[in-house]
Amino acid sequence: MFTRLPTLLCGLLLVGGSWARVVMVAPGPLIRVEGQPVSIRCNVTEYGGPREQDFDWEMSRDATGPKIKIISTFDSSFSDPSLSKRVASGDISVVRLQDNEADLKIAELKPQDAGFYFCRTPSTDSVISGNYVAQVQLTVIPNTLKVSPETPPQVVPEGSDLTLSCNVTREFTYPTYLSVTWSIKKGGASEDILTFGPQGEVVTGSQFTRRYADGDVRLVPGRNGAFDLVISRLTTSDQGTYACSGTEWTHERGGGWTKIVESQKEMGAVTVTPTERSLNVKASSYSSPSSTSLLLTPGDSLALLCSVFADNLPALTLEVSWLADGNEIITMDRSGVVISNTSSNGALGKRGEVTLERTEVGEYRLGVRAVSGEDGGAYTCRTRAFIEKGGRSAGIGRWQLTAVKTSTPLTVKVSERKPNFTLSLGATQKPSRMFEPMELSCGVTDIVSLPPGGRLGVRWEHTGLPSKGNQPSPQLIGSLDGNGNLLPGQVYTDKLKSGQISLSRLQPNTFKLQFLRPQDSDMGQFVCTVSSWSVGSQGDLVKTSEYQSSPLTVQWDDKPPALNIEARQVRRALGGGDTFEMSCAVTPVNLGGWLGFKVDVNLQEGLQSNARTVMSLSSDNVVQHTDPSRRDSMVLTKTGPAEFRFCLAGVQLSDRGYYSCNITADSKQQPEQEWTPVAFSESNKIQIDFQVNGPSFSVAIGSDASSVYPWETAKIECSLSVSGPSPKTDDLTYEVRWFFTRLRGGPTTSEVASIDRFGIVRKTHRNSSSDVSIERKNAHVYLLNLYGTQDSDSGEYYCEATPWYLSTSTRAWTEARALTSGRVFLSVKFAVWDSLKFPLLYGAAASLGVGLFSLLLGLVCAHCCCRNTAHTPRSRNKLINFEMD
Repeated sequence: MFTRLPTLLCGLLLVGGSWARVVMVAPGPLIRVEGQPVSIRCNVTEYGGPREQDFDWEMSRDATGPKIKIISTFDSSFSDPSLSKRVASGDISVVRLQDNEADLKIAELKPQDAGFYFCRTPSTDSVISGNYVAQVQLTVIPNTLKVSPETPPQVVPEGSDLTLSCNVTREFTYPTYLSVTWSIKKGGASEDILTFGPQGEVVTGSQFTRRYADGDVRLVPGRNGAFDLVISRLTTSDQGTYACSGTEWTHERGGGWTKIVESQKEMGAVTVTPTERSLNVKASSYSSPSSTSLLLTPGDSLALLCSVFADNLPALTLEVSWLADGNEIITMDRSGVVISNTSSNGALGKRGEVTLERTEVGEYRLGVRAVSGEDGGAYTCRTRAFIEKGGRSAGIGRWQLTAVKTSTPLTVKVSERKPNFTLSLGATQKPSRMFEPMELSCGVTDIVSLPPGGRLGVRWEHTGLPSKGNQPSPQLIGSLDGNGNLLPGQVYTDKLKSGQISLSRLQPNTFKLQFLRPQDSDMGQFVCTVSSWSVGSQGDLVKTSEYQSSPLTVQWDDKPPALNIEARQVRRALGGGDTFEMSCAVTPVNLGGWLGFKVDVNLQEGLQSNARTVMSLSSDNVVQHTDPSRRDSMVLTKTGPAEFRFCLAGVQLSDRGYYSCNITADSKQQPEQEWTPVAFSESNKIQIDFQVNGPSFSVAIGSDASSVYPWETAKIECSLSVSGPSPKTDDLTYEVRWFFTRLRGGPTTSEVASIDRFGIVRKTHRNSSSDVSIERKNAHVYLLNLYGTQDSDSGEYYCEATPWYLSTSTRAWTEARALTSGRVFLSVKFAVWDSLKFPLLYGAAASLGVGLFSLLLGLVCAHCCCRNTAHTPRSRNKLINFEMD
């Protein structure tokens, strides 16, 4: 054990010898400015002992001179007496950043603080290795940084440029560098605009990056420390207090830039005047600028001048428009393109030839050649001012609208003698009820001063009758201009196109309005307005005057339309197979015009029963049958303008009841339009009631046996009898159906089979192995056969028969009332002995056969296989053989 101890100690020494303490300070030399703070960092690594290390700071004027103790993290009395006051006041302090790192801080450098600084760490290592002290040189230079800005103008118009000049200098005795920063303060927040330096680079604020890229913010370096920052195209968002900052930097070993001193000076507050405040627009006559109104005669030329004034007019791009009575007639956009709005239809299209040109900066001339009466009005000049925002980064310019101003109106009058005339409005054809034609005439008399080539136009308006608390407004029906062009009103467009309403000119001074089929909504007041048209300077017609007539009230008795319908029996049905005819005549009340009638022939079995439609005739004379099987025996025709006839041939018992006509009056304005119901009524009722005078029938059912055994055949007979006037055998046939229910008297039945009057047999699907057939024994007897009956065929059976006979009067087949027979019960027995005798006999025979076969087999085996052929002679000895024991 003792032999291993030296080896262990040697290993520990080797491990300890691998440690190499490293103490490092900031790379130097350090250049700092007098009066500014400094921080010198020191850290230690690769040390032994406790994690927390202590630091002692010393300094000397030169590298080999005596050292002065500054401060220690371990010993509070470490400081030299010459520095104790500065340590106590906090001017000199040490701040521990980590266990192995601390900062020496001097709040305000003095010239005597220049020298070499030593950071020493007391040893806590087991073996002395590495370095325990590091030094750095600190140079203290005087503060020679000067910032001298020029005061910018206090008020700048919007869109102008602002130049911010700032002079930043320092004495170049040590290798230091300068940078300059411009900032703006709005409210309480300050934002950097641009920073230049210290290596010549440019850094912009986040809000000015785009503007710098677009060229709206640019730097103009000067000489002798002078720097100019130019902000182009100012907006109101650029107003605020501007400041200039100068910074002195040192480039220390390791590539880092350190700010050593900074100075900021306020340049002054700048207010940006909005363009809207200084923009002014004036409209004047080109010949007399002071005049506010002009009086022209038709054919003269009009020249107006629009003058635009603004503090920053060269920085603005203008869009100028001329308006007459608020309507824009011509515009010169900001690119100089002239857009005329007088080429469109309507009032603006009747003006003379309009031109717009720019005579000088801020001067725009409007010219109108050969004015007419339509060119009179209040002329105003509207200006829209834009500021172009730089767009080099996006490749296009960006425009910002800054102000819109409109001049005071300049009145232009064109003297023209307008024609004068009077109007007379009357009804040449007045309806007395709805759908009767109406015609109104508007005459022009006493025409004065209508120029040669002048024409008249008319406009018709209608105002409906007032309703409860509602006063309707006038609606334009339509108008005819000087050229005779029809301009329909929005509400009456469809009626004018379809011809229900027509506007015409009978004579040059007489106009007519016609309603072919007026409705109640067309009652009310009518007014005609006649306008005069003369030939304008461009050869087109121009409206010069118009006069309105007195209103004319058109009203008729608006009683509701009604129908009077009378049903009359033309031919009476006295018995089955006869023909019934009925006529329905319609008398309209308060109805006129194009009418159509929709006829429904209804049938009620009783006066309190519900009615059903048996046949219909539409207003377009289209027939509809509700029962297709009676299509050949029913006829409904129109025999007159308002008369209809219904014919029913071969009446049957099911046709008895009360017949009536339900008629609806339909109306439409034009033949191609759809019918619209306007009135409805029902006729009186006509009864078909006859006694049965044909043959009468009865039916009975019977069976050959009430009970059968399984697999036997059961026969059920349905026999019919005829009483009264019996038709011939060839004129009589039956429809027969058999029904079955499992329970005696049960309500749920199912059809077994049927045979129609043409002899066609139909069998329903059965869940049994049995089968059925129908046999007609004679003209009145039908037999149902059940083959191979099963237990599921047990139940109650009955038949239902419907006789059909040929009527002697009409020679048409007539359906008689369906007859139902009584019921018979068929029972399928279950025979126990019959079902068991054969299995028992078969079993006994099989058992006897097996027994005999077993006996015979035993005898054969005993005889042939079990016999001993070897003979053993018995001993003659009287003693019993031992083997026998």
